[in-house]
Amino acid sequence: MTKKTRNGLIAALDIGTTKVSCFVARAQKDQNIEIVGLSHQIANGLRRGVIVDMEAAEKSIRSAVHVAEEMADDTIDSVIVSLSGGHPAATLHDVETNVHTQKIEGLDIMRLFSQARSQGQLPKDHVLLHTLPTEFSINGESGVRDPRGMAGDRLSVRMNLVSANSSTVQNLKTCLERCHLSVEEEVVSSYATGLGCLVEDEMNLGCCVVDMGGGTTDLAVFIDGSLVYVDSIAVGGSQVTNDISRGLNTPVAHAERMKTKFGSCLPAPSDDHEILRVPVLGEEDDAEGTTESRSTLVSIIQPRLEETFELVRERLEHSGFDKAIGRQVVLTGGASQLRGVPELASRVLSKRIRLARPHHLQGLADATSGPEFSTCVGLLKYAFEKQGVWPTGSPQSGPDPNSLFGKFGHWFKQNF
Repeated sequence: MTKKTRNGLIAALDIGTTKVSCFVARAQKDQNIEIVGLSHQIANGLRRGVIVDMEAAEKSIRSAVHVAEEMADDTIDSVIVSLSGGHPAATLHDVETNVHTQKIEGLDIMRLFSQARSQGQLPKDHVLLHTLPTEFSINGESGVRDPRGMAGDRLSVRMNLVSANSSTVQNLKTCLERCHLSVEEEVVSSYATGLGCLVEDEMNLGCCVVDMGGGTTDLAVFIDGSLVYVDSIAVGGSQVTNDISRGLNTPVAHAERMKTKFGSCLPAPSDDHEILRVPVLGEEDDAEGTTESRSTLVSIIQPRLEETFELVRERLEHSGFDKAIGRQVVLTGGASQLRGVPELASRVLSKRIRLARPHHLQGLADATSGPEFSTCVGLLKYAFEKQGVWPTGSPQSGPDPNSLFGKFGHWFKQNF
């Protein structure tokens, strides 16, 4: 099981390209989850979800964890952490075993997990992070969600082996060890994001969640309640900011302010008449700046976001799950809040678009309940579901904590 601190707390750490977020939560007696500490700090030392400066990344993580510790009035020594870089991949692998008892038991299922982990072929230089059953079959009859207690001679499963680049995972662990934090588990960022913002019907009927972060755009496809595909595109909100900085010859900090305050990825009739003041790169006096119309800003933003969604469309088509998810795509992440993003995504992807926020948890303030915090909430959901805990009456999504995933998935993570 996921470890807790001495006061029964679980800490979730989302390490992104532009920010580091830490949520600390406790399960109450009524099984509701209360966030007792949280923090988000500017991330340094990361590029496209990968640590490129160990010392700078360490300082950002220490700062975020320290503030969350002070708010929670407890010491954090272990975390469940997201992984947004490292080229995450999902490999579906079919395995089968003979059943020698009257009813299928836990040992039969464990044997399948073991076979999948030993026989499954991972991409080169990848390390296994998740072993997730997607569908069981008994004597050739497919569609079984939980075979325990059923009769049959042959039991098979389609297993999803989720992996990431081994050096990326190891560097993340090393950085956290330098922060005196042990890693309970690494969770692929897009998987956690889906758990944090999707509702049960979306996961069951088929849905793709697109997490638009600062350095990457991460994808996760859920079908029949199971994760079946993950991917990451090395384009995010930071690239949009850099495009503005280059295109208008203005400092990056001002480009970010212009993007969030005036930016849009779709033109409007009034854009040509709205004039923006633009400080010039390298000039100390703002009076030396120039002016540009808002339409110029939009003309810089729109191509980059169109490219992003075209890449999303290509990845979905290549995965083979484009038709299986129907027309439902859910956008989340900080970059999804830019004006016009849902409309542009709908146009490029030819899908229905929902802009999602994370599931509400007690203690989660409005300032920290935006789309950019979906991953942290998903990490908490992942951890608490392993313990059979999740808020009563909340929108359910993802695996049932009493399901096969909760019973066996983590056991194999610890023992193989």
